[in-house]
Amino acid sequence: MSSCGNPAVEAEALMSRRLKFDKSRSCVKCKTNVGNIVIRHAVYCKDCFTPLQTTKFKRSLEPSINPASASTSGPRRTKLKATGNLLIGFSGGLGSTVLLDLVSRCYISSNETVENVDGNSKPRGGTKHPRNQSVWMEARACYVEMCGAFPESGMRDRTDEVRKAVERYNGFEFVSLRIEDAFDSRWWASVGGRDQIRERDLGVDLSDEELLLSSLQHSSDSSPLAALQKYLSSLPTTTATQSSLTALTRLLLLYTALATSSSHLLLGTTLTGLSIGLISGVAMGGGFVVREEAGEEWEPRISGLAGEERRIKVVRPLQDMGMKECAAWVWWNGLEVVGKENVVGVKQGIGGLTKDFIVGLERDYPSTVSTIARTCAKLAPKDAAVERCVMCERPAQRGVQDWKARISIRSFNSPESEMSIPLPPHIQSAIPPPSHPHHSSFSPSLTPLLCYGCHTTLTSRSSRGTALQSKNLSKSLTDVIAPLPVWVSSRLLDSVVNPGGEMRDDLGGDAWQSKKMDVKEMRDAVKDFLLED
Repeated sequence: MSSCGNPAVEAEALMSRRLKFDKSRSCVKCKTNVGNIVIRHAVYCKDCFTPLQTTKFKRSLEPSINPASASTSGPRRTKLKATGNLLIGFSGGLGSTVLLDLVSRCYISSNETVENVDGNSKPRGGTKHPRNQSVWMEARACYVEMCGAFPESGMRDRTDEVRKAVERYNGFEFVSLRIEDAFDSRWWASVGGRDQIRERDLGVDLSDEELLLSSLQHSSDSSPLAALQKYLSSLPTTTATQSSLTALTRLLLLYTALATSSSHLLLGTTLTGLSIGLISGVAMGGGFVVREEAGEEWEPRISGLAGEERRIKVVRPLQDMGMKECAAWVWWNGLEVVGKENVVGVKQGIGGLTKDFIVGLERDYPSTVSTIARTCAKLAPKDAAVERCVMCERPAQRGVQDWKARISIRSFNSPESEMSIPLPPHIQSAIPPPSHPHHSSFSPSLTPLLCYGCHTTLTSRSSRGTALQSKNLSKSLTDVIAPLPVWVSSRLLDSVVNPGGEMRDDLGGDAWQSKKMDVKEMRDAVKDFLLED
């Protein structure tokens, strides 16, 4: 029983708790069978559950398959034809398992044949039936192995298990990646990036809010795995680590989709996972790109590949299916979920705390979870984005660092932390200087090229961050500098000077150069505001 008033005084203050289902135990669709599952207070039987979820899946995916000009005219199902191939981000979890099964049922295995009386096979429904027209010429499932990011947790490599799960479905090619590929120049060259030896020459000081850039000195034991672990160990908080891993995984999938000529990247994010991502993203400073969590069109920044025909649509077709519906689909269809490894400390971050809150909310008040997704889908920034973050490659808000400097209490390190290994002159002149005038002009800054969310992630402070700063003071300079992902280094090096000798405009504006002013110059600059002696 629930109370809306004072039960001790008002006899009618008590009200009955709402039932889990609205009217009866009968299925609301067929009206005859006894219900087997309750979805947001509506009862469905097992026979009606499968076509219901299939319809939700197609309704979320099919409007994004055809180009915008072709999808608005005529029946959509009879003209489904993508401009490229298909890539599915498969993690082995619940959502990606359901996604792979639904894609196989609706678009891959539907091209079946039947035998006639003569023993010859023919397509089901005839050769011109819509189900026999391939929407995508090729389909791939891509898995990113994460064990390299947690060497001390004992996480095992699950690549073989995931490969076997994908091979159960015909028509899919398995693509295996590792999270450390984000720091591997060979992988970057394989997806179309410029093959430069100096791809990983740039590093950043994550202990400084200005994120000063400098050159890295390669050692004999340098490897992509070592670079990844050094980058993650330099992050100040557990939340920053999880957010960075999510961003790295997303970019690995996007560039793999580009290399495989895919027009669509499908992710198995359920309604529950989408609500978790929306709330945690806003809490970590990603409110400007909240609409990109549900779906986006990503355009590559690799030279010579940008254009309308190279845009990749990121779609989450399970955004109308909750975690309970996906679990029921797996159980009734006998699917095997590989699962994910548990990592110590993940639940203490913003993402883990948000997940506990949303899962509990879905259990007690299931309708509110879908309300979160619908409400966030209506949000839009006031100003259109004209820049893109070099780290996450999502839209960035103009002037966000100036705004953050005005509303934030910022602390600056001692002058010893401003020392860095100088960059080559042609690179140094192309990267914006620090936004704070007290920093050295010989240390370009990464801060002006980041969005608010990425800058907050890299510079967030906590008790662990304070301990990290004090520990870094005793380290050498090269131990403090963290390497950058290959797409960040490539964009900084690629955007120095174009063949015409002018600055490229994809860094967000003109190149500024700062210099140290003497006392007389500073006095002349403010002489109009000085009082007479």
